[in-house]
Amino acid sequence: MAENELRILDRLRRDAVVSENAVSKPLAGGISSDVFLIEDGEKRFVVKQALPCLKVEDHWPADTSRNRNEYEFLRYLGRVLPVAAPRVFAAGKDYFVMEYLGPEYRNWKTLLLRGEIRQHHALQAAETLGTLHRTSFGIAQLQSRFDTTSNFHQLRTDPYLLTTGRRHPDLQKAFEQEAARLEQTRECLVHGDYSPKNMLIGNGRMVLLDCEVAWYGEPAFDVAFLVKHLLLKSLFHAPANTALPQAIAAFLVKYHEERALPAVQAADLDRRIARLLLMLLLARMDGKSPVEYLTESKRDFVRSFVCSELPSSRLGLHAVISKWFSTLDSLVKN
Repeated sequence: MAENELRILDRLRRDAVVSENAVSKPLAGGISSDVFLIEDGEKRFVVKQALPCLKVEDHWPADTSRNRNEYEFLRYLGRVLPVAAPRVFAAGKDYFVMEYLGPEYRNWKTLLLRGEIRQHHALQAAETLGTLHRTSFGIAQLQSRFDTTSNFHQLRTDPYLLTTGRRHPDLQKAFEQEAARLEQTRECLVHGDYSPKNMLIGNGRMVLLDCEVAWYGEPAFDVAFLVKHLLLKSLFHAPANTALPQAIAAFLVKYHEERALPAVQAADLDRRIARLLLMLLLARMDGKSPVEYLTESKRDFVRSFVCSELPSSRLGLHAVISKWFSTLDSLVKN
């Protein structure tokens, strides 16, 4: 048994979470945490423990207190939309315990990369996000509990926006201004990593995981983060056509239905989403967490698209998405 497995079992026993007979098995935990399946008699559950430094090529430290933020986020989501949250049972200083979702649950990212694109999955993602943003909007208690801008800076604005800006000097000022704007915005509870890789689908549910970036801030970030992933999946599949344009459109319509914002506020939100979308696309090429499934020529497509569209930044959200697909079609045809 690896040393980190022994350490977590010792912690769980010391905290009276498991018995002396409990055993552990490492699970895929991404780049920011160790994740273990714990078996203790007939009980099976998952333990997630935050790492002090993320497992990427660039140096990327992060405060392990984010583990408690994730636990509290899942408790909140479990109250407002139980179907979308794994049950959480206990938490320590740098770990928490949640239900084990078995092999009948499939990862949405895996399905998308396989070309299994279902509009109802996009609608489920929109319902979850819209509900999260709507129910938490303007709640002072949540703003105080998730006053985690320093954590968001460590995990998002610095590695995504500021790092990318430094690597694109012509765009650096725009990235720095957007990072500052983000960190000053306080509207609602934000997931911060709203990605298909963090959504499991099974038993009629879409379950949201990996909430350690949770922050009371800018809802446009979550929407742009998800749409960015779907656009990159369309690029991955090119030149093959997919149902992703329709899935993105359905996601946005359903999200706005769930938010039920006045027209002026919805239009302003879309404007913010569009700008963030362009920046996050480039960040997945040249930030600290580059996408792993695109060829270099497709990475260059993203760079060219963003560097062409971002300086003027006059396109609305739907125009940016339409321009992406029309440019992608032109590339394929040529």
